[in-house]
Amino acid sequence: MEAGRIEAVVWRNRALTLFDRIAVPVAVCDVYGVVVLANPAMAAECGTTPGRLRGRDVLELFRPQEATQVERIAEALRLRHRSRYQVSVRWRAPGGAERYGELTADPVSDSVEEMPALLVMLRVLDERERHAEEPARVTPVEGRVLALLAGGATTARAARELGLTSDGVTYHLRRLSARWGAANRTELVARAYASGVLAAGVWPPAPTAAEAEAE
Repeated sequence: MEAGRIEAVVWRNRALTLFDRIAVPVAVCDVYGVVVLANPAMAAECGTTPGRLRGRDVLELFRPQEATQVERIAEALRLRHRSRYQVSVRWRAPGGAERYGELTADPVSDSVEEMPALLVMLRVLDERERHAEEPARVTPVEGRVLALLAGGATTARAARELGLTSDGVTYHLRRLSARWGAANRTELVARAYASGVLAAGVWPPAPTAAEAEAE
C-alpha cells in the first residue's frame, strides 16, 4: 500500500510539472468556475502568479461576450452533461490592452455520478485572427436557419418552415460552420449569439434588429 502511495505522488508531481510547462494558458476549476489550479501561462494573461489565481472566478477574470452562453453551460453542467463548452471572452492584459479569445471547458471526473471539475483552456486571438473570427453579415436565410437551430429545430423542420430541402438547410449550415470555424451546431449557435447575429434574451430565437433590417 505504501508503495502505491509513493507511486501516486510521483505521478502527481510529474503531471504538475508538465502542467506548469504547457505554453497554452490552462486552469482547473470547480464546477462553479472557481480556479483550483492554474499554470504560469494562464497567470501571465492576468498579470499575476498561479497561486494568486486560486479561488478566483474564471469568468470574472475573462469576461464572456455573451451571457447566454454561460447560462446554457451552467444548465448543462447541472444536468451532468459531458460535452465540451466554448465561451467567447475578453479581458485586460497586464499592459492595459483589451484582448480577445475563447475559453474551452471540458468536464472531467472519475465517474459519471461525481460532480465534474472543469479543465479550462484559453485560446488567445491576435488582431488578425480576431477580425477573421468576426463573421460577415449573414444572409436573411442564414439568419432564419440559425434562429430555428437555436430553438431546437431539426434539419427537416427548418427545411419545412423555410421552404427549402433538407440538403438546402445543410448547405447553409456547412457554409456557416466553415466561415466561423464551428465544430458542431451547438458552437454555431453560440457564435451566432456572441457575434450579435441572434438577439439575446428573446424567445423564440430571432435575428437581431440589424439582421432583420437586412431582409
